Amino acid sequence: MSEPPPSVTTQESPEAPRRPQPMERAGQTGRAVINSIVEGSPAVVTFLAIVAALFLGALLIAFTNDAVLHAWGQFFSNPGNAFAQAWDAVFAAYRAMFDGAIVSPATVAAAFHGGSVGAIFYPISQTLSDATPLILTGLSVAIAFRAGLFNIGAAGQWIGGAIVAGYLGFAVSLPPVIHVIVCLLGGIAGGAVVGWVPGELKARTGAHEVIVTIMLNYVMYNLLSYLLGTPKALQAPGQSNLISPNIAANAQLPHVGGPPPAVDAGFLVALAAAVAVGWLLNRSTIGFQFRTVGANPSAARSAGISVERAWVLVMAIAGALAGLSGASVIQGSAVHAITFNSYGTYGFDGITVALLGRAKPWGVVLAAILFGALHAGGTTMQAATSVPTDISQVIQGLIVLFVAAPPLIRVIFRLRHAQAGSMEAVAKGWNG
Repeated sequence: MSEPPPSVTTQESPEAPRRPQPMERAGQTGRAVINSIVEGSPAVVTFLAIVAALFLGALLIAFTNDAVLHAWGQFFSNPGNAFAQAWDAVFAAYRAMFDGAIVSPATVAAAFHGGSVGAIFYPISQTLSDATPLILTGLSVAIAFRAGLFNIGAAGQWIGGAIVAGYLGFAVSLPPVIHVIVCLLGGIAGGAVVGWVPGELKARTGAHEVIVTIMLNYVMYNLLSYLLGTPKALQAPGQSNLISPNIAANAQLPHVGGPPPAVDAGFLVALAAAVAVGWLLNRSTIGFQFRTVGANPSAARSAGISVERAWVLVMAIAGALAGLSGASVIQGSAVHAITFNSYGTYGFDGITVALLGRAKPWGVVLAAILFGALHAGGTTMQAATSVPTDISQVIQGLIVLFVAAPPLIRVIFRLRHAQAGSMEAVAKGWNG
């Protein structure tokens, strides 16, 4: 008899993972969006912080208006008029701010009737122009944050860059494109030297960067005053005021799209700097060392990373970015000379921009554009409605306050606590 053929055992292949259908993917995306809103993700918290700041700003606008106060004095006899007056005051102020920061419908309508087309883009170009130095000083503070340092000295580093860029702009004669590049590089070098000093002192002596950078700001203020008051240094010939000669036309940054808009090529330089900082922090070995030192200097030292070298290098880079901000303003389309007030509040505004942007390059860019819009729009708002520009500064402060206090936003808007902390190690900068 022939034996039966051996039984063949087949091994079932594991089932391939089923791909979610389009409707399922849409449902998962929708649930993720809803969860991020309900739990209060960092982006949602930031957006709600802006909303809360604008709401409080609206209350300030309304209840500092004489007509509104008069109407609310007669609230019980005519409540509708009280609310209408408050709404009209707030709407007029915020509309004027929008017209001065983004686009004015009047200029669009005028363009269709033979008016200037360039006037349509003037508000947004003014916003971008105001945002340009804030992007660079914000990046200066942000990159130091990521390495665990608190750079309060962006103002002094700004002055260092402006001094070198301004001097090269009026004292050196070069071809057009080369002259612009040389001045920008000079601004980077001048700021880097001023930033290197506190980094070197911290690495060698343990001196706290906050104290050193604050004191160095005053050193640079007085140095600028001395140079602008010395005829053989930076003071313009025949002048008794603290002002330098205008830089040469070859050293001025060109406009983007032509003269009518206020923005110049400095905005493109600032965007390129943001890309470079993003690559440095997230794609390079040096950036990994910065982030490791910022997270835990002791662990970084145990892993063989030179913490002191990282401190020196990151402060030099931070100074270079702030110095580039100074060069962009001096070479920009509005100001072509150094004055004692040229540094303005760029350095300290960079701190708030870095905080609002959560020390991330593109967050810093968006935060700077927001602050630039508030500044540009605030000027138009004051001219159109007599609401002081101080309101825009109050709104900026409220935004930073709310962003720095996520639990307060969650309480106000009744959000659940997010699983991950919303302020992602922005400033371990008081490590000492």
